[in-house]
Amino acid sequence: METVVIKLGGSLIYELSDTFFENINLLQKSGKKVIIVHGGGPLINNLLLKFSIPVEMVDGLRKTSNEVLEIVEYVLNGKINKDLVIICNQFNLSAIGLSGCDNLLLEATLFDKGKLGWVGEVENVNKKLIDLLLSNQYIPVISPIGVDKIGQKYNINADEAAKSIAKAMNAEILCFITNTSGVLDQNGKLIEKMSKYEAEKLIKDKTISGGMIPKVSSALEALGDVHSVAIVGENFLTDTGEINGTVLTKGVVFSE
Repeated sequence: METVVIKLGGSLIYELSDTFFENINLLQKSGKKVIIVHGGGPLINNLLLKFSIPVEMVDGLRKTSNEVLEIVEYVLNGKINKDLVIICNQFNLSAIGLSGCDNLLLEATLFDKGKLGWVGEVENVNKKLIDLLLSNQYIPVISPIGVDKIGQKYNINADEAAKSIAKAMNAEILCFITNTSGVLDQNGKLIEKMSKYEAEKLIKDKTISGGMIPKVSSALEALGDVHSVAIVGENFLTDTGEINGTVLTKGVVFSE
């Protein structure tokens, strides 16, 4: 049975329409297994500012001191994860909220020798735990806080966490949910299919820019072990159950 990993950005979680959850229902009814990984950047920023703690980002990664890690953990594990599970349950989706700390779900190690503080990278994914939930028709909703074997917690970029989980689960597709319908060309038209070559070309000529660059970059990295990766909006399925957005694939060039 095919697995679909869905990554939700923190800025979207409280703005999702019914359509998103209806699409999840459709995936399950078609026999797909669904995993959701979420971020929480905007809420983390708001709380840091409330406590007069600087918001420092380096190449899309949050500098994470001990006090920042405490806020990140509270927002991701304590609020967003449970809020998202509750919303899923309201749409008859059997969701189970998990932190990457649960049973070493996301076993992590220090990223870049600690130059960004307690930022981690995923060393291992507890596939057995995820399989247990999926086999019982649950949807794991995963917060990207990792941990190592001695109990140190790490802040893991949600895109990276989703990519690592998709690789470990040999997912059929990894979907990055964004506030656009997908990657747009210079005329604002949706690019439905795009090869690795084409994506790199569009980044170089700045057709792909801003916040879309890390999404596409993470998508390209995931392609090594994931059949395909999609950058989509919340209405990510067509009436026939196909992906509605930009699908990135390996090897094939669709246009020059």
